[in-house]
Amino acid sequence: MHLPSPMAMLVIAVAMLVLFGRGKVSSMMGEVGKGISAFKAGLADTTPDTAHKAEDSHPARHISPKE
Repeated sequence: MHLPSPMAMLVIAVAMLVLFGRGKVSSMMGEVGKGISAFKAGLADTTPDTAHKAEDSHPARHISPKE
């Protein structure tokens, strides 16, 4: 799968501006930026402590057929 050509991207950008207006597109891009920042902060917030808690919540059991 390939990326759209620069001309196709320009046509899409112009169509978005025409349909939604400059203010709406600007606010949408601001919300996308905030979402990406929150996602990165959430990834950085994980500590080794929380990773071990998730592993210990369901300890592994040895399951073998009984003879």
